[in-house]
Amino acid sequence: MNETILLIEDNESIIMGLEYLLTEEQYTFLAAKTKKEAQDLLASRQVDLVLLDVSLPDGNGFDLCRKIKEHDIAPVIFLTAKDEEKDVVLGFDLGADDYVIKPFRNRELVSRIRNVLRRTEKIRRLTCGNIAVEPDTGKVYRDGEPIAVTKLEYKILMTLFSNPHKIFTREEILNGIWDMAGNFVNDNTLTVTMKRLREKLGDKEGNVIVTVRGIGYRLNL
Repeated sequence: MNETILLIEDNESIIMGLEYLLTEEQYTFLAAKTKKEAQDLLASRQVDLVLLDVSLPDGNGFDLCRKIKEHDIAPVIFLTAKDEEKDVVLGFDLGADDYVIKPFRNRELVSRIRNVLRRTEKIRRLTCGNIAVEPDTGKVYRDGEPIAVTKLEYKILMTLFSNPHKIFTREEILNGIWDMAGNFVNDNTLTVTMKRLREKLGDKEGNVIVTVRGIGYRLNL
């Protein structure tokens, strides 16, 4: 079990308690105390489930849940003291997968987490800004909508996503994108393919795939 769970909560004691509980259950634990911190983490890390408080210092969890669900990032369990019926109904209407009211029982929460993860069986998704790639299906998305890419374009994306914080030289990328017949792809083909890929990603300015002058390319995480 190695799923990553992001807790969005500003109460330090709850953060510490859930970090201990969930790491004991062999989950990878991440925490964000504000909406801004959460958005930054969701843009840069692969998350399998979100535990979300409604009341945050710089916004509310309902708005954040809406954005998470719009981009199909991860299942969401609300973890909140807001127990009025209208709040519970709103949470589910926004697409929440469960709604747990504080104070909660630890073992029950773990059981609910397991149930949501089993139920959703979410496809692994790699993200960079508004671009997402599903390695298990070979699909690429821009702003949540699927886009068509060639096998060569897909190989370039997967090479960059294989180590998203690394600057890849052109030679390293070329080594990773032999064509389907086993023929080596030349430098000119890489230039043309990269240009077409950026056009499909809506990235003509190089805001997703960044050109590092004199070296190569990296993802803009």
